[in-house]
Amino acid sequence: MSTLKVLIADDHAVVRKGLRMLIEEHPGWQICGEARSGREAIEKTIELTPDVAVIDISMPDLNGLEATRQIRKASPRTEVLVITHHDSDEMAAEVLEVGARGYVLKSDSDRDLVNAVEALSQHKPFFTSRVTEILLEHRGSRTTDPAASVRKQLTTREREILQLLAEGKTAKEVASILGIATKTSDTHRTNLMRKLNVHSVAELVRYAIRNRIVEP
Repeated sequence: MSTLKVLIADDHAVVRKGLRMLIEEHPGWQICGEARSGREAIEKTIELTPDVAVIDISMPDLNGLEATRQIRKASPRTEVLVITHHDSDEMAAEVLEVGARGYVLKSDSDRDLVNAVEALSQHKPFFTSRVTEILLEHRGSRTTDPAASVRKQLTTREREILQLLAEGKTAKEVASILGIATKTSDTHRTNLMRKLNVHSVAELVRYAIRNRIVEP
C-alpha cells in the first residue's frame, strides 16, 4: 500500500496539531507538510505534491479559498478539503467554485475528517450532511448575486491585493510580499477600487469583512 501524503494548512498551531493527530492515526497516511498561510500552502503544495491538502478558509496573507483556486491550477492531482466554521450557503457555493472537492465544518472534524480524506484520496467528493443540505437549498433557491458577479471579475492578483490591503498592509508592503513594483501595486489597487465601486481603503476593508475575505 502506497503512503497517502497529506498537507495541512491552518494559521493556528493547536488546530494543526489536532488535525495531525487525527490523520496520522490512520495507517498509511503521512503529514508531508504544514502551512500557516494560504501563500505558504501553495508553495508547499508545489514543493511536496500532496495527494490531499486540508485547508482552512480563514488564513492571513491569502485566504483558503484563493489558495485552493491556485493549488488546483498548480497541482491538479492534489485534492483539496476545506475546513471552516462557516456554514452559509454562499460559502459552500464558493468552496465548490474554487475547485475543492470536500467541505467539512470544524465542529464536525473529529467525526468526519478521516472519512473526508479517505473519499478525496479516491478522487470522490465529500460533504457533511449539514453542508449537503446547504448546497441543495442553495441550488433550489439560487438567484443572481450582483456581489458574487463582481468578485468573479477580479483577477487573482487583485484578490490577493484586496486581502493584503484589508489586513492593513501598505502599498509598499503589498509590493514587497508579492514581488512587484510599488507603482504596479498602486495600479492594481486603483483597478480594484474601480471594479468594487469603493473610494477608500476603509471601504475595501468593509467589503473584505462583509465577504469573509478576512476576519473582523
